[in-house]
Amino acid sequence: MATLRATVPKQVTWGLLVAWAVHDLEELATMAPSSRRIVTRLRSRYPQLPGGVWERLEVSPAHVAVAIGLMGTVMAAAAAAGARSGGRSGFYQAVLAGFGWHAVGHLAQAAAVGGYAPGVVTAPVVVAPFSVLLTRRTGAAGGELSPSRSRMRPPARGGGRWPRGSGPRCHPALRGGSRRKGRGGVWGDGGKGD
Repeated sequence: MATLRATVPKQVTWGLLVAWAVHDLEELATMAPSSRRIVTRLRSRYPQLPGGVWERLEVSPAHVAVAIGLMGTVMAAAAAAGARSGGRSGFYQAVLAGFGWHAVGHLAQAAAVGGYAPGVVTAPVVVAPFSVLLTRRTGAAGGELSPSRSRMRPPARGGGRWPRGSGPRCHPALRGGSRRKGRGGVWGDGGKGD
């Protein structure tokens, strides 16, 4: 006799896109002006660092908007995959885990700069709780990831848990003009992607 697995309702899997939108609205409103303030603070704290470091940390409103738009396509695709699969899609589960773990980065950034960092308000009250609750729910539904891999664990280096072209890659993709000479690829890594 076949065992029926629980599924996650479509409106719950689409909640990933809603939670992401709430979080990224905070980033859209604050990232460009905050980056200038943070760079000024860190530059005075660490004057020994070369100027190129600071140039890479400061972002324009257009840069932020395009990066958020690129990330939005990844989040929408993941939510759709989750809706189609009842929360069992490996892609959906990996993006959900990545979304949750990136909240830690926001908190670490705020600690590092000694104050507000973009996304730090919604990271602990929207991103982390939503991701933990939904990861538990998708774990009950099963999925393409093994049960041990679908839990809230940070992605291993080179483990493929972050969808290619997302998250940490969206901002560097827009930095094509700031690559160092002699290094190819959009990320300045010879086109290898990692």
